[in-house]
Amino acid sequence: MSIGGIEGLAGVGGFTPFAPPTVPAAPAVGGAPSVGGAGKAAGPDFGELVLDGLDRLDGVQRTADQLSVQAATGDLQNIHDYTIAATQAAVTTQVTVAIRNKAVEAFTEIMRMQV
Repeated sequence: MSIGGIEGLAGVGGFTPFAPPTVPAAPAVGGAPSVGGAGKAAGPDFGELVLDGLDRLDGVQRTADQLSVQAATGDLQNIHDYTIAATQAAVTTQVTVAIRNKAVEAFTEIMRMQV
């Protein structure tokens, strides 16, 4: 019996495997980040990354919800598809909450430095 990755679920109920957003590499020590035309750092900004991550989280949770309804009504042929999707939704939610907590801690620390 072989167990494949979650990529095999791509055709199941619109399931799309979660891929974390790419983050631009940090500049070398002593180097300055590259700056775009209006003094803005190159690459996606933090707000875009957050919105992209939340959209992906919503998609993963919707997929798990759809598969749970199919499992409850007996329309789902392979129950393990739902189990995998539900676990992925739970883990994605935990990662999102952890990132949010770190962002709040960073904001609090910055505010403390300004006082």
